Amino acid sequence: MAKIKNIQAREILDSRGNPTVECCLTLDDDSKATTSVPSGASVGKYEAIELRDQDAKRYNGLGVLKAVENINQTIASKLTGMEANQLEIDKNLILLDGTKEKSKLGANSLLSVSQALCKAVAVSKKIPCFEHVSHLYGLAKNELKMPLLIANIINGGKHGAGNLDFQEFHIVPSSKKTYSQALQMAEEIYQATKKVLIRHQAIHSVGDEGGFAPNLFTNLDALEVLMEAAKETQYALSQDVFLGLDVAANFFYEKNKYKIKDRTTPMGTNELVEFYRDLIRQYPLTTIEDPFYEDDWDGWIKLSQALETTIIIGDDLLATNKERVQEAIKKKVCSAILVKPNQIGTIAETIEVIKIARQAGWKIIVSHRSGETNDDFIADFSVGVGADYTKFGAPVRGERVAKYNRLLEIEKQL
Repeated sequence: MAKIKNIQAREILDSRGNPTVECCLTLDDDSKATTSVPSGASVGKYEAIELRDQDAKRYNGLGVLKAVENINQTIASKLTGMEANQLEIDKNLILLDGTKEKSKLGANSLLSVSQALCKAVAVSKKIPCFEHVSHLYGLAKNELKMPLLIANIINGGKHGAGNLDFQEFHIVPSSKKTYSQALQMAEEIYQATKKVLIRHQAIHSVGDEGGFAPNLFTNLDALEVLMEAAKETQYALSQDVFLGLDVAANFFYEKNKYKIKDRTTPMGTNELVEFYRDLIRQYPLTTIEDPFYEDDWDGWIKLSQALETTIIIGDDLLATNKERVQEAIKKKVCSAILVKPNQIGTIAETIEVIKIARQAGWKIIVSHRSGETNDDFIADFSVGVGADYTKFGAPVRGERVAKYNRLLEIEKQL
């Protein structure tokens, strides 16, 4: 097995113009890989901590020079010369940090090294990165499949312009479509949505993930826009395409109540459960993500009992965290997990969480973050772990399209 020859990191900018970490890792057979890590805006309190400089004189305190220094000095000195074994390297990264939430060296430092190693070993083996990930996960090449698509068309919450409470309004193409057909559908409905917004004289600028951030009055208005847009294409609702929501309820939860524009008064947990039940009667919703605050277990339990066919996805609730996932399985509150490697900090830990979720019969959804880079590793990762769905944002903007285009390439290889 090749050994680590060199690790070098630097500070670059992400899609929001904020600093992030890029890492280049070289093996002793001269195989080399460069990778960069994303950052979230809607961050759950159970996520691993990314290290920021907190220097107000640079990038509003968001610089990552300390994280870069941690890689170039502390991590590089420890790992150089070690065999490029993902599990062992990730164990060493975790021990080197020594904190539960990765606060000493930073999850951004650890993940950039872990991810660069994964890519470099694939180069060394002369195989695609997705195939190497499948070896780490334990899938045979003939078991690999293309994930389904969840495309973000309208942005609200922390990803929008303050007009909508819910964070993301999705379209979910039918599982009967090939990946390339699903991507075409997403792009055509995206363009139709723009036309609908213009026709209604609504703002059609875009949010962090490329979805439109319109000045609509309520969250239901956004769903109506998507319905209208879909009807203007060749695709039939509830047949070719369905709708999905990332509610991100942490955003509008305050003092044990949920306040949204669709209701004149704040709602308690039971009232919000009924709101969602009515919503699913009205609209062809196939997925709903983070419908409650991350510690409102009562709401999650009641909704999971009330909805039998809608996929209930945990993101802030779970934070790609082994302990949170095990608790959610025990309480039977989800049927799917949103997987984000930077929520936990290493590739090995991410794979372990996916295995636990899959053993529980959950759907696996591999996701980007709102602050992204042009790195397409997450596309390979999604195929390598046999993800059921991917969530890469709108089918526009370079940092999102890089992932979609990489999946098009993988589809041809498979």
